[in-house]
Amino acid sequence: MAAGVPMLVVDATSPEVSQMASGEDKNGGEVKAQLPDLMTEFMVDMKCDGCVKSVRTKLEPLAGVKSVDINLENQIVRVLGSTTVKDLTAALAESGRKARLIGQGLPENFSVSAAVAEFKGPQIHGVVRFAQVSMEQLRVEASFSGLPQSTIGWSINEYGDLTRGAASTGQIFSGSTEPTAADGIPGDLGVLEVNNEGKAEFSGTKENLQVMDLIGRALVVYGDIDKSKSGISAAVIARSAGVGENYKKLCLCDGTIIWESTNSDFVKV
Repeated sequence: MAAGVPMLVVDATSPEVSQMASGEDKNGGEVKAQLPDLMTEFMVDMKCDGCVKSVRTKLEPLAGVKSVDINLENQIVRVLGSTTVKDLTAALAESGRKARLIGQGLPENFSVSAAVAEFKGPQIHGVVRFAQVSMEQLRVEASFSGLPQSTIGWSINEYGDLTRGAASTGQIFSGSTEPTAADGIPGDLGVLEVNNEGKAEFSGTKENLQVMDLIGRALVVYGDIDKSKSGISAAVIARSAGVGENYKKLCLCDGTIIWESTNSDFVKV
C-alpha cells in the first residue's frame, strides 16, 4: 500500500455498512474488493486528440474501470466502473490535464442520484460523497483530515441545523421505515480508524438509504466511538450534480473559469 495513505477500517458496529475498499490480508498482501459500478463524470482540459489519448491511456488500465467515454468538443470524460473518485482523480492528474469532478450517479434510474457533505475546517476538513447505485443501496466515499487520532464514530443525523454545531443536528437518522434489530439504524455509519496523521478514508456501501432522503440532513463525526454524545463536527448534506447536469465552465458568481480556480476554492483533504 502506498505510503501516507490511511488504512480503511471494516465497520463492525453497523451491520448495514459494507466496506469495499483496500485493505491487507493476513499475510500482508493488498486486497482490493469491488464497489458497485457508477458513472463518474469529469470536465477535463483537453485541446487535441493527443490529450484524449493521454487521458484514455491513464484511465482504462485502472482496476474496476469498464468503459471510458471522452467528448473532446465539450471536454467531458465519463468513466463507468467501480473505481473510486480518488483513484480516477489521481490518474487524470498523471495525464497532465487539469480536471474537475462534475457529476456522479445513474441518471437513467434516479432523479436525485448524488449528494455531498463538505467539512471546511478550521480543524476538520473532508468530503463525503453519496451516490445511488440501486433503490436501496448507496455508494459512500469519504476522506478526512484533522481528526482525533483514535477510533471515532460517524453518522447521518436528522437535521442540517448547524447553529450549535453538531449539537443541533438531532438524533441519528432512522430512515423512513422502522429499522429492525438485525438491520440497525440506517443513519449509523459505524466507525472510522484515524491514522497518526489525523486522516481517515472510507469507500463502501450503505443499505436501506436513498440520496433524496439525505438532502438537508447532517453528516456528523464524533470524538470517539460514543455516539450518544454530541459530535465534534458536522456538515450539511447537499444535492450534488448527477451525470449530464453540470457542464458550465464559468462561475456566474465571480467569473472564475474552472481551470483558473485555485485550491482555496475547493475543500482541503
